[in-house]
Amino acid sequence: MNKRRVVITGGGVCSTLGDNWDEILTSLKAYENKVVRMDDWDRYGAGMNTRLAAPYTKELRKFDRKKIRSMGRVSRLALQATDDALRMAGYIDAEGNVSEELSNGRCGISYGSCMGSMDANMELCHMMEHDDCSKMNATTYVRAMPQTHASNLSVYYKIRGRIITTCTACTSGSQSIGYSYEQIAYGFQDVMVAGGAEELSAADSDIFDTLFAASCKNDAPKTSPCPWSVNRDGLVIGEGAGTLILEEYEHAKARGAKIIAEVIGFGTNQDGDHITTPNQHTMAKAIELAVADAGISPDEIGYVNAHGTSTPHGDIAESCATESVFKRPVPISSTKSYTGHTLGACGAIEAWVTINMMKEGWFHPTLNLSPEVLDQECGKLDYIMGEGREIKTDIVMSNNFAFGGVNTSLIFKNIAE
Repeated sequence: MNKRRVVITGGGVCSTLGDNWDEILTSLKAYENKVVRMDDWDRYGAGMNTRLAAPYTKELRKFDRKKIRSMGRVSRLALQATDDALRMAGYIDAEGNVSEELSNGRCGISYGSCMGSMDANMELCHMMEHDDCSKMNATTYVRAMPQTHASNLSVYYKIRGRIITTCTACTSGSQSIGYSYEQIAYGFQDVMVAGGAEELSAADSDIFDTLFAASCKNDAPKTSPCPWSVNRDGLVIGEGAGTLILEEYEHAKARGAKIIAEVIGFGTNQDGDHITTPNQHTMAKAIELAVADAGISPDEIGYVNAHGTSTPHGDIAESCATESVFKRPVPISSTKSYTGHTLGACGAIEAWVTINMMKEGWFHPTLNLSPEVLDQECGKLDYIMGEGREIKTDIVMSNNFAFGGVNTSLIFKNIAE
């Protein structure tokens, strides 16, 4: 089957770095991460070691109260990012009118996160633990269910095409983009709303804490995370959402949309090996699948935005997998050194940051990394350190890897329109 070209016409994020590219670029060039000590988490006592996180601290924008009553925080984050993306793409006009094209059945949605809203899950747990239904209400399950954001967004914007829920932990956002790309490339849809979101929860941090994979640099939050450094001691959980609007190239041109970039390659697979330990060989295979799908050589890719979580095993496996595919020191950095790990949102946020850096011709460094502390067990790559770097390239890659052994790789191309 012949593939149709797939382009990006809009993007939006709720991010600790900012909610638009100008804000994000300013934050990136400040060379300081958004990690803070969560003093409120002291109530969990010695059983939880980490106190670090990167919360989204802005007040969420106001939307129609009746329309958002079934939305928990994760859906509200997704809504704000999606509204910005749809406006950029021209599917919502200046007066707030939503295009009927979203409702014609040729527009679908693919969205994901690790789970629904924690408050709603606690309402369910309260009933089972205390034999008391008083916390339950008509929206409890809708706010708790894994597809809460995708379903709520589809209702809010009257999207009537396909729905795909990519609740695959840290690859939720990247798989949503990849699967949306395939839906359009092979003719099932003309437009897709794709993204991922995650609300901050102490439970998420404690999950990694129990695995000895959460950073405990509680008295020096700005020094963590530190991907690929010998000083890394684990990841830091972040919060946010990211949405991209994907559509078929001719469809976008016909309606006069501004084309931002093109999705040219996607690869995804499963480790089939271990539920939490990364597998270098299947990671490499996912990257190879994306390169083959794009029909290019790895030499044409000028930059890689790595998953770069700052975990001892993950950093080594990923960097060595990347080296094995590129066979050269490709420029690489980790956005998570700024934002922390936004879990289900990271693939979408990092893809949007990568695309905009490509168009800017400037790429951020990995914070808290220098040649003196670079772990020599990591792959031989061109780690961007210290300050950002000007790189002229029209093709970039963004990679993400998740618990459950899920691997993803996306390739974007800058096209002049």
